Amino acid sequence: MDDLAGMHWDSLQFDSGGATPIYRQLSDRLAGWIREGALADGSRLPPTRELAGRLGLNRTTVAAAYEALEQEGLLQAHVGRGSFVSAPARPAARLDWEARWKPSLAAPQTLAPAEAGALNFASWRPAAEPWAIERLRRAATEVLAARGPAILDLGPAEGYPPLRELLWAQMKREGIAQPGDELLITSGCQQGLDLAAKVLVGPGETVLLEDPVYPGARDLFRAAGAEVRGVEVGPGGVSMADLEQELARSRPRLMVLTPSFQNPTGASLSLDARREVLRLASRFQVPVVENDVYAGLRYKGNRTASLKELDTQGLVIHLRSFSKAAFPGLRVGWLVAPRAVARRLAAAKQLTDLHTDQLSQAVLARLAEDGTLAKRRERLRSAGAVRLEAALEAARRELPEGAGVWTPEGGAHLWVRLGEPSDASELALRARAHKLLFVPGRYFAVRRPQTSALRFTFAGAEPDEIRRGFEILGRLARARPSRAAAGTRHGIPALV
Repeated sequence: MDDLAGMHWDSLQFDSGGATPIYRQLSDRLAGWIREGALADGSRLPPTRELAGRLGLNRTTVAAAYEALEQEGLLQAHVGRGSFVSAPARPAARLDWEARWKPSLAAPQTLAPAEAGALNFASWRPAAEPWAIERLRRAATEVLAARGPAILDLGPAEGYPPLRELLWAQMKREGIAQPGDELLITSGCQQGLDLAAKVLVGPGETVLLEDPVYPGARDLFRAAGAEVRGVEVGPGGVSMADLEQELARSRPRLMVLTPSFQNPTGASLSLDARREVLRLASRFQVPVVENDVYAGLRYKGNRTASLKELDTQGLVIHLRSFSKAAFPGLRVGWLVAPRAVARRLAAAKQLTDLHTDQLSQAVLARLAEDGTLAKRRERLRSAGAVRLEAALEAARRELPEGAGVWTPEGGAHLWVRLGEPSDASELALRARAHKLLFVPGRYFAVRRPQTSALRFTFAGAEPDEIRRGFEILGRLARARPSRAAAGTRHGIPALV
């Protein structure tokens, strides 16, 4: 044992009554030492007789172990010389990528896969109706025939010109596009938020967000290194008192608001509140990013002017998207901003992705021209109105005393408040066992925990499904949780 005198052979222990033969126990232990590098390549193992005596084993047992190691390619026997370790080449140390993540970068959040037959109120994508898919297919064919290979080439960072013209005309009709503004095509509203973070917010600077808020906005600004502060949201939208206090306290670089059908609460700001937002923005000289992603999904009540329409001082960047009323996977949105801002955002976009996919832009322009998008939006509005009423009626009937919902006039979500000391995360765990999915409020929190609230996304479900969902939710909310469930914290992460 001259080569391996320092090895702790006496540490080898064997289970004579186990299912694994002794020789295999020995060969497995030696194989582990070889792979770990404790037995170096080329080292000579003790002769079988010597090792057998040291371990108190039969020599044939040690010989069988050596033979097994030979068969695995971990040992080479040479007559008259002995048995030598043949260690596999050890891979070079792999780079520790996790040590290089930016601390502010959140892990991607995705919806846990839904079981077959689950009632999914955790997310919503506009249903791809067969007629709309067929029209989309024909539009793509028409665009390729009309534009040829050029539509598959690189395009301008500002966007596909025919689509920009259509959207500009629409924004002017709505009173959003003002003299001195420009329009930029983006890869959805999410990119609009990202460009604002890149251009307007530096590390350590403060951004004001609604609280609770769409987590994709919160996490994006945190990843940019910003300090995110939350402004309390109530049934009437952002609290003006809290907003003024935060503006005075933190002197933010930017504030991001969703005045209509806010995600997750569905709350909307009144006209007077919108004017107050602009007054405060002007007083504190803080630009406003207006996320109007649910524009066009009003089911009742009168339309309220957007912040951008009311803005006379160039304070507002207005974001829109096709995702909620067209085809979300095409990833096309747009923004309207003062010209200098729009051009700086376009420069940042060019560095990010050169331009939004031209074929998708051209297809959407075609569908806008022939009325397909308008028809699809009307169908979504009609269905949404029915589903909202079904959700509100079911909530009134099924939720226990002390619980309730805020009442939106559009959008996709209901904010359900269970009442203290209810735990929506624990309830989500029990609901999942009954094939009911929703998102606990804590996923939307900025600084307020939101533990007793949840988001119930009604826009993608049929009325009967909504009623069944609230029946289960109400029954579970009334029941006492089991001890096991009460000690568990589990929910469904959500991006949208």
